[in-house]
Amino acid sequence: MLTASTSEEALAIADDAQPDLIVADLGMPGMDGAELCTRLKQSLLHARIPVVLLSSTGEAAERERAVRAGADDVLPKPIERMALLAAARRFLTYPTPRGQPRIEVAAPAQLSQRRISWDGTARNLSRGGVFVESKRLLRARAELDLEIELPESSHVVASSAQVVWARERGRGSRAGMGLRFLALDRRSARVLADYVDERLPCVRSLLEDCKA
Repeated sequence: MLTASTSEEALAIADDAQPDLIVADLGMPGMDGAELCTRLKQSLLHARIPVVLLSSTGEAAERERAVRAGADDVLPKPIERMALLAAARRFLTYPTPRGQPRIEVAAPAQLSQRRISWDGTARNLSRGGVFVESKRLLRARAELDLEIELPESSHVVASSAQVVWARERGRGSRAGMGLRFLALDRRSARVLADYVDERLPCVRSLLEDCKA
């Protein structure tokens, strides 16, 4: 494992060592973690290296900045060892990095953009994003506000979100949009992570393996 005390040093190490994974603090002095991530993702040499950014405050705006910079995952500080190991394992164990664990749900969702609101149904949920079945579709990269009522829970997760892709209704497929969460505060992020993990026995097994 190689370490760096600044983003500039991290870039130099990346040039020399071509690491398989980069974990960086969002609040580093000088060039911060978000700018480091942006530079890595814009580089032909480093664009495919997974980047995990660590958020110190857990504020929604901080997480949004990390996501917009292109972070493959965002974890809050203080770091939970099991969460970090699980994230690293996803990126390092398989030939192609795997996305965040997802669960199938049927959760009422409220979407809004520019004072226009409409209903949808969240069908495929992770702590980083969601597929929402929706009759109203927006173009990729469009942004909206989103609220999801988690089934079997008293929590409502609220966040701004960005459209990653959209699809029309087809044979055997629902019309809807793949969204990634942007401004998700620490509490909502924790609630969402716990909700997904509690419903994924395979994730619990993975974390137990990490403890061994």
